[in-house]
Amino acid sequence: MEGRKMAQSASTSKSRRLPLMQGILPLDTKRLPMDVVAGITLAALAIPEVMGYTKIAGMPVITGLYTILIPIAVFALLGSSRHLVVGADSATAAILFAGLAGITLNGVALQPYSAEWVAMAGWLAILAALFLVAARVLKLGFLADFLSSTVLIGFLTGVGVQVACGQIAGMLGVPKTGNSALPQAFNALKDIPQANQTTVAVSAFVIVVIVGAKFINDRIPGALIAVIGAIAASYYWNLSAKGVSTLGTVPSGLPHFGVPALPSAGMWNPLVVTAASLFLVILAQSAATSRAYAVKYDESFSENVDLVGLGLSNVAAGLSGTFVVNGSPTKTQMVDGAGGRSQVSQLTTAVITLIVLLFLTVPLSYMPNAVLASVVFIIGIELIDIRGMSTVFKSRPVEFWVALITAIVVIVVGVEQGILLAMALSLIIHVRHSYRPTDLLLTWADGEAHSNPVTSGAQAAPGLIVYHFGADLYYANCEVFQSEILGLAEGAYPEAEWIVLDTSAMDDIDFTGITTVKKVAGALAQRGVTFAATNASEAVLKQIDAAGIDGLNSRANVYPGVKDVIDAFEKRAGTSNPMPAPTDPPAASPGG
Repeated sequence: MEGRKMAQSASTSKSRRLPLMQGILPLDTKRLPMDVVAGITLAALAIPEVMGYTKIAGMPVITGLYTILIPIAVFALLGSSRHLVVGADSATAAILFAGLAGITLNGVALQPYSAEWVAMAGWLAILAALFLVAARVLKLGFLADFLSSTVLIGFLTGVGVQVACGQIAGMLGVPKTGNSALPQAFNALKDIPQANQTTVAVSAFVIVVIVGAKFINDRIPGALIAVIGAIAASYYWNLSAKGVSTLGTVPSGLPHFGVPALPSAGMWNPLVVTAASLFLVILAQSAATSRAYAVKYDESFSENVDLVGLGLSNVAAGLSGTFVVNGSPTKTQMVDGAGGRSQVSQLTTAVITLIVLLFLTVPLSYMPNAVLASVVFIIGIELIDIRGMSTVFKSRPVEFWVALITAIVVIVVGVEQGILLAMALSLIIHVRHSYRPTDLLLTWADGEAHSNPVTSGAQAAPGLIVYHFGADLYYANCEVFQSEILGLAEGAYPEAEWIVLDTSAMDDIDFTGITTVKKVAGALAQRGVTFAATNASEAVLKQIDAAGIDGLNSRANVYPGVKDVIDAFEKRAGTSNPMPAPTDPPAASPGG
């Protein structure tokens, strides 16, 4: 019996470690109704949106609905983010179209909407999934860590401007012209005299309902009310006869499951190249969106778990006759704006999509396109984080310009390029911080360590300088390290007798850094100044031991904390011993 209990306990422990339903559990029953309503709202807004993406991808319109049927449910169960919505996306749809358009079959280019095109789109989803799973095995999820909060603000702001500008033509009922968001907005505004008045009235109705509902109570599903109201008005008043564009006939039915027809030998190379491009965009955009909402709600998420969820979602897409899916900033904002706070919303959307596919494609056909344009326009406006940009500008002007550059690139060039730039700029910010770290001089008073600027020349005791270096020591910041320590030795008053390096911020010292420490120790010895260290981690101590640094050999002159250094320095007064060596005291916390 005891063995059985142990086995059951081990099994339970193992099951808890499985990455299942991390975006759902723990289930907040009080918020469950809001999550369900948010899922219904997402379905109402995302269904026409994903059908629009099929035109970008060159896929049959029904395949757009398939992207928010099985793939969205797979990620809801296997992903870690409580907020990320997976489905068709404009960036990946455009990459898919460009990749397939360059492929030939028996000397003839693949044709959009054809059976061969749909099959190759399925294979692109499967190949992108393989890249995602391989990234999980290689633990490449850390790449998302190079997205700072600053560039995330800029990224989402840029997405918001791009999305909002792209909807103006649809809200006015004029043709959309231009290759990017800003020209599209400019051309649409220029065509205002040709706008369809009924379409403008529909757009105004949707905006008033959504904004009014938010003004009254954030929990009122204004977007859902607007969608239902617009469909009803379109049906009873025959708005299409008044020049209002509607979705039109939407076929019904469930997807066909199976492995797509195999590509010919000559197709594999362009397919793999296109899948690699899709993988990079999926990784970057999904991680950026997950991280943005995790920061917003002070929640954790795992990039590696999400990689598996995204990978299996794309496998599901490839096997169910649809195309590649991605983490969507706009759909995620739809759910967030409607009050959804877990993947229960996304599961609800999958259920609603199933019902629509089976029974409700006829009412959906009456929806004015202006409804979708207006809803997405508001979503774009909500993504523009003016307050966040202002806060960054006030607190960190340099990082504000980084966020602004990210936003501009997203608007002018594209989302995927903006994300890649965001990752690069985040890395530059990190390097900049470590290149010019916050270095301090430590003193001791009232039983604790106190920080002072290096320029103050503060001494922990007359003749004792405790220098705190605020980053790992590596090739790029060695010059700063060396010049500050030697400058302290030269300008100290009273004259420096000991200079102690506080390494509490150091986890690693590279080869150039160790060489610099040895050089500094030698230069101090020539001046008659004793070199010591404190608050060193075991990893740093091993590096010091291996390097054989003068004064620190065999861990002599290495102390656990600032107070220990001060006590040792004071004990040596009046003796011939220049520095009593400690007897391997245990490591202490920084400042101890």
